Amino acid sequence: MQDYKLVIFDWDGTLMDSVDRIVSSMQSAAKTVGLALPSYDDAKQIIGLSLPVALKELFTGITAKQIEAMLVQYKYQYLEGDNTPTPLFDNALTLLTELKQSGKLLAIATGKGREGLNRVLGVSNTEHFFDTTRCSSEMPSKPDPQMLLSILTELSVAPHEAIMIGDTSHDLKMAQAAGVDSIGVTFGVHSKQVLEQYQPKATVDSLTQLRHLLV
Repeated sequence: MQDYKLVIFDWDGTLMDSVDRIVSSMQSAAKTVGLALPSYDDAKQIIGLSLPVALKELFTGITAKQIEAMLVQYKYQYLEGDNTPTPLFDNALTLLTELKQSGKLLAIATGKGREGLNRVLGVSNTEHFFDTTRCSSEMPSKPDPQMLLSILTELSVAPHEAIMIGDTSHDLKMAQAAGVDSIGVTFGVHSKQVLEQYQPKATVDSLTQLRHLLV
């Protein structure tokens, strides 16, 4: 697996331990807007999707007005109202550094919006690692393959020369649709059993294990 030219990462639940904060922010936003409070597990399942798509899946019958209110409230809760820590996973910086030093191209394909991604890249001081990034505010939501196809085109990389790293079925389904290999990580949203339904090249339980595969 060390021959891939391009390594594409999901962000939440893959490089950053932000699942708990996303869920609690979603629950707080729902309470404020007057929607039924989603369970932890239900809110967790929509991570990786663009927010409008996620809201429609999470809240049956949600109206356009409620979606608009939820977008405002979720953004407020995630940025200001919620103080749940969102550190990078252990060894994320080591992995990114060694991949870059080995000459790999690196990219991000995330369900975050552009403003949110730029903020966390700045907070984590990781922007310089990535040759390009794609967000749900610019592209169709996962599992649509357009994010990956756009990255491949920009970086002049063939599908078989790239690999997608992600923690959800949305990531791995997107990779399948784009003809790109994938590796599932089990420390984010979905379990090994769920991820392996989408034929990843491997599943790993830590970024250290991922490093051993790719570097």
